[in-house]
Amino acid sequence: MPAERNPKDELVNINHELAFLLRKRSELLDAQSAEECKRRMKEAASIFDGDTYDALQALLKDIEKMQSNTIKTHSLLYSRKSQRKQTVVDVNGNLIGDGNCHFIMGPCSVESVEQVNQTASEMKKRGLQLLRGGAFKPRTSPYDFQGLGMEGLRSLSKTARDHQMAVVTEIMSPSQLEEAYDLLDVIQIGARNMQNFELLKAVGRTGKPVLLKRGLAATIKEFMLAAEYILREGNNHVILCERGIRTFGTETRNTLDISSVPILKQETHLPVIVDVAHSTGRKDLFIPAAKAAVAIGADGVMAEVHPNPVSALSDAGQQMNHQEFHDFMDAMEHFLTPKTLAAIHQ
Repeated sequence: MPAERNPKDELVNINHELAFLLRKRSELLDAQSAEECKRRMKEAASIFDGDTYDALQALLKDIEKMQSNTIKTHSLLYSRKSQRKQTVVDVNGNLIGDGNCHFIMGPCSVESVEQVNQTASEMKKRGLQLLRGGAFKPRTSPYDFQGLGMEGLRSLSKTARDHQMAVVTEIMSPSQLEEAYDLLDVIQIGARNMQNFELLKAVGRTGKPVLLKRGLAATIKEFMLAAEYILREGNNHVILCERGIRTFGTETRNTLDISSVPILKQETHLPVIVDVAHSTGRKDLFIPAAKAAVAIGADGVMAEVHPNPVSALSDAGQQMNHQEFHDFMDAMEHFLTPKTLAAIHQ
């Protein structure tokens, strides 16, 4: 038997859908010229009889009034209209959105305890505290490495605790969330799950910070509305991650939509980071892409590090070895002077 739907939840969903449709209608009306609107009203007058036309005009006025009231009542939670103050997400003392650049680093996939330990040790030398690693891997091909699952997550979590780091890892389903909850510090929602609405609702009911990645071909509006699913469940600890979108270009793995950063910063109060690994897929572009991201207002940078990328079980071509990682950090530390940060946030 299917589970009974909660009428209250259904009503809330309907109200949000109505608000979206009414806003869309308003946008379309604004796009039309006054002359075009008059022409359409004249056409309507010639089609309908007097009583029907008057009733139609009255209905449109009622809809406009309903639209105005609905938008006032249901301000989108991600918007600056809802909250002017910048949200700062606290991840074990790392305040993402505080005006500093934060780095989230680690292997694409957790492959062994030794692999994660080696990378965490190198990160520790640079003072980094946000350790990423994939235990559950959504792969395009079902024959590719799918991750070590809970075994991998337990290894990642132990390594992070041993190095006083926070765990950032992807969760693919509500059932995984329950089992993994105590082993992670930041729940990552991957690009392929950006519109997995049941998963978004589930993480929204937790108190954990959520790193939400933009979908492969998602518009900025769709990205923000995905965040809204999390926020409306009561979880305000949301970090947005621009990770590139699919275009006709083949020079990079995806196309880094760098303009999305200032748009998201203007339209939302949520912190925004950029994943330079998945957006470019090219290690030679990591440093300039990271500099561009920070210069345009990003709150952090995400990238992948592996002791021996050639032997990596996933995304070998876009993971830095340890020397490349240190070169990357040297370049970013040289770039991120107090003067540079002050200029960026003017």
